[in-house]
Amino acid sequence: MSQYKGDNTTGFQSPAQDYVEGVVDLAAILDLRRPGRYPVRVKGQALAARGIHDGDILVADAASDPKPGKVCVAMVGGDVILAVLTKRNETWQLQPSSGPIITIEDDVEVWAIVEALVRTRP
Repeated sequence: MSQYKGDNTTGFQSPAQDYVEGVVDLAAILDLRRPGRYPVRVKGQALAARGIHDGDILVADAASDPKPGKVCVAMVGGDVILAVLTKRNETWQLQPSSGPIITIEDDVEVWAIVEALVRTRP
């Protein structure tokens, strides 16, 4: 009776071997090791119209420059909100999904700009 040895095989290597990828490292792809980059889990459907749903994970970057139309994480009167940045006559504003437009003043702070989204459910 012969014994199987993995290093002593016959035949040809599978052509699919050329296309085998390693494990996907989301932390590396999303650059989460960089200081100022944080994953933020979404609670609620406030920005569903923008494709951001309850349970999604956003990658927020505190070092990103604000740009009109970008989604941001902001502190408003002690509450954390997601809103779209807008600019009107050189004044930055936040457009939440509901409620009035918020002018960025002393009690409002844009904490980070959303740079990526990870969908965790179908």
